[in-house]
Amino acid sequence: MLYRILILLSIVTGSVADNYPRNESIDIKKYIFRIELNDTTDRIAGQATILLSVKKAIREVELDLIQPVHEKGMTVNEVRVGIRQAIFSHRNNRLKILLPAEAGPGNELQLTITYTGIPQDGLIISKNKFGERTFFGDNWPDRARNWLPTIDHPYEKAKVEFIVIAPPHYDVVANGTRVEQNVLNGKQKLTHWREEVDIPTKVMVIGVARFAMQQAGMVGNIPVESWVYPQNKEAGFSDYQPAVKVLDFFNRFIGPYPYEKLANVQSTTIYGGMENASNIFYYENSVTGKGEIENLIAHEIAHQWFGNSASENDWHHVWLSEGFATYFTHVYNEFTYGVDALKQGLQRDRTTVIQHCTRAPAPVIDTRITDYPKLLSPHVYQRGGWVLHMLRQEVGDSAFWTGIRNYYIRYQNSNALSSDFRQVMEEASGKPLTVFFSQWLEETNLPELTVQWVYNPAARAIALTIDQVQPGRLFDLNLEVAVHNSTGEPVIKTVKINQKSTKISIPVDFKPVNLELDPAIKLLFKGNFRN
Repeated sequence: MLYRILILLSIVTGSVADNYPRNESIDIKKYIFRIELNDTTDRIAGQATILLSVKKAIREVELDLIQPVHEKGMTVNEVRVGIRQAIFSHRNNRLKILLPAEAGPGNELQLTITYTGIPQDGLIISKNKFGERTFFGDNWPDRARNWLPTIDHPYEKAKVEFIVIAPPHYDVVANGTRVEQNVLNGKQKLTHWREEVDIPTKVMVIGVARFAMQQAGMVGNIPVESWVYPQNKEAGFSDYQPAVKVLDFFNRFIGPYPYEKLANVQSTTIYGGMENASNIFYYENSVTGKGEIENLIAHEIAHQWFGNSASENDWHHVWLSEGFATYFTHVYNEFTYGVDALKQGLQRDRTTVIQHCTRAPAPVIDTRITDYPKLLSPHVYQRGGWVLHMLRQEVGDSAFWTGIRNYYIRYQNSNALSSDFRQVMEEASGKPLTVFFSQWLEETNLPELTVQWVYNPAARAIALTIDQVQPGRLFDLNLEVAVHNSTGEPVIKTVKINQKSTKISIPVDFKPVNLELDPAIKLLFKGNFRN
């Protein structure tokens, strides 16, 4: 009972629960990272310049940065506050910087941290499938701290610049716009990228490799670029070409694209696709020349709005990122290829969710998880996407799309919890949605329905009994039932289910052949007929 109450409070009040030590006394305005790479060692040399404003009086600032363990990790050599050297400590993977004097509200500070080391993680230094050395940032969820001193949590967004110094045979892609590229001494090349929009650290990255680059097209004034390994450039340029029409769709359908460019990058990292802001990384074998990754491209581009720009304020609400990207991939298919494409995707997702809930039952918002990569499961992807689809049925298309666009406008370049999204949807629809959000986000189990029906030829009606047999709470549902005959259109009846057992009579002027539950694919549930 305590667990249920805590989750409900999280949803209704919007409290956070992931236990990150937030510092509400400061606001990071910009990170400027100068990173030196080389081909003789995996050791990097870094300098981070951090610009911040003070909201409440402070005497120290703490950042995340992984310490050396077994020769991997970052060693801090010097910290300056302005031009003055600062006293610092680096323990438990937290860099604590003592300010020369107390800083009061309204003060602007500049911290400069010089450090070096071999990244344990976060910056993946390896060889691609062609045997060439590559460097790729892979920060999700909180792995930026392996190579960048930051507040490594999505609640704290900031602008970012990357100044990368590397051997001249490397190309560098990063967030934002490239503002400088110079060969320094014949042995090194400096590449400078600048992102002027606030983004979370999980999507602040660089990609350093030998690339072939092509501008695939323009969406308004936004260049869409393909960065692929030269050995498969023709296949890569072809496979990444759909990004132009995907970006155009979301740009028109949700709202203006939030960043300066969109780069689609073949990479050698851990995840199959990573939605880095304006700089999406796809797994290296995504390039086949067969045009098979349009759904993956749509998913990662949808993240530019949901996850990158409008970000979860608490890791346990990551469905606001992954569920949205999953559902908006289906929406893209719906409007591009027809409603049957939407239904087919939802049917596949429903099967996945039912199987996963049977094997590993958990709610969508699972505050028990503290190892954040374990949050990534069908509960937040496919089940989260289904929550949005059912919300669309609950409030109607017009209110749903108004709410989605208003949610994005309100939380663009900011953060939200599930309760914030619920409030926007209530405003758009004029309907109370606390019960809806509570049952679909906090409940471990799915609704499970057992259905029995009998045709009465004298009454020309079907006696229908629907029982909720899942453990736990009863759900409040609208279930469509289609009554089929041997010819002609079926009779469709919407049944309100909010009791343990629901009994209704459906008049029909024909002898039914069979009944079909949820013919239009509108509800996430387990169901079977009982003789």
